[in-house]
Amino acid sequence: MSYDFLYEVGEDGIAHITLNRPEVMNALTFDIYAQLRDLFAGLRGNDEVRVVVLTGAGEHFCSGGDVHGIIGELFKRDMKGHLEFTRMTGAVVQHMRLLDKPIIASLNGMTAGAGAVLALASDLRIASEKARIAFLFSRVGLTGADMGAAHMLPRVIGMGRATELLMLGDTIDATTAERYGLVNRVVPYEELQEATLQWARKLAQGPGFALSMTKHMLNAEQHMDIVSALEAEAQAQALMLMGEDHRLFYEAAKDKQKPKFTGR
Repeated sequence: MSYDFLYEVGEDGIAHITLNRPEVMNALTFDIYAQLRDLFAGLRGNDEVRVVVLTGAGEHFCSGGDVHGIIGELFKRDMKGHLEFTRMTGAVVQHMRLLDKPIIASLNGMTAGAGAVLALASDLRIASEKARIAFLFSRVGLTGADMGAAHMLPRVIGMGRATELLMLGDTIDATTAERYGLVNRVVPYEELQEATLQWARKLAQGPGFALSMTKHMLNAEQHMDIVSALEAEAQAQALMLMGEDHRLFYEAAKDKQKPKFTGR
């Protein structure tokens, strides 16, 4: 399939999605939203892919929706047309969260609007020291609650910080984002690609089914009380204890070797 971004899968099981409109800071179009939605949905059944890396070409990650290509066009639509668009953008996030594989957002530069939400919807975020993040919806007369931001952001950085970022729409630098807990790690700009690949390789070589179950449980337990969470984890872990990867770990440990996981 042809995409309006770069997409490739290496022999190591790492899929690379690179937003590729550097002349407009990798702004998103209607087609790119739809293509990302369908790609993330399809990856759920793709056993060749074990980890996804999402980044932007050039010096920036993503500046959000294209001002002229999207905003200008939306003014020509009625309410039903607007709702179709917002549901489509939300579906991108839905399929990212439902994807049973880790997603790493590699933030090289400006990460704004919908770009910030794509980073937020990823499982891990590693940023270069040049990265800047802004949930700027309120600055353009829109609610900060877009594409699931009001659901996800408080769970990542807390209600107070989330309210600050979604209401003020201020741009924060990478150091502040790390202090808030919005990014997991900040590295020098020239080291970003290698640092991202180190994480991706480690995850790709890890126990795929166990990582999938971990992501599933992190999603599910956000809505559980402690008793329900404990029972859910007991059932999940009992299943994993019978898994092939856990047995491979045990056999390797007996031989003082490093396990080679199969993802089962």
